[in-house]
Amino acid sequence: MTSSPLIAAIRQHLNDAGYDDLPTPFRMAGVEFQFTGALRGRHGRALDLVLLVDTTAGSFGDIDGARVRARIQALSRALDVTASRYVLTVVLAGATLPGDVEALADTARVLHVETLPFDASGSPDFDRLEDSIRVLLPLSIPQPAADEQDGTAQDQLEKALKNVVDGATIKTIMDAAERGEEAVSEAIASLIDAALAKEEEEKA
Repeated sequence: MTSSPLIAAIRQHLNDAGYDDLPTPFRMAGVEFQFTGALRGRHGRALDLVLLVDTTAGSFGDIDGARVRARIQALSRALDVTASRYVLTVVLAGATLPGDVEALADTARVLHVETLPFDASGSPDFDRLEDSIRVLLPLSIPQPAADEQDGTAQDQLEKALKNVVDGATIKTIMDAAERGEEAVSEAIASLIDAALAKEEEEKA
């Protein structure tokens, strides 16, 4: 694993968000793949496969756009061959790669974190780093300060929506939020499907 501070910070944030490091190189469809880092999600993100590419100081040809693209496309084909349901995300950490790396967007979700941001005091600004990889992090609803509003975020949501949806629906969505954005989308889709099915039964 690379000792790049940027890669280390990204990896730590993903670990904290419920992603496990995969040993590299790893094999897929009998082919060995080597990347700066690889992580796999847990629970609601168990199908997320995240690759870390250090475009500034990484090994394995990470500073060569064409080689990175070839490896990603080869891995994508291997996933197709094995009928894998993994959702592939590539995090490009560092300098923008020359060439047509943007073509990766046809193969995988691509995130770019150019530098490790710092605040005015010179310390790493992890909030700004999180903004760059937000799509991979669990959805969270901040708790209000005691002097701002009473009750938890769930209490406030229930109060705001009590005349729109029932408490069970709100609880389903809040529980799903703990497992990430994809889980929320799946929960809402299931609720809509159930409502439509009930409506069809009532019409029958």
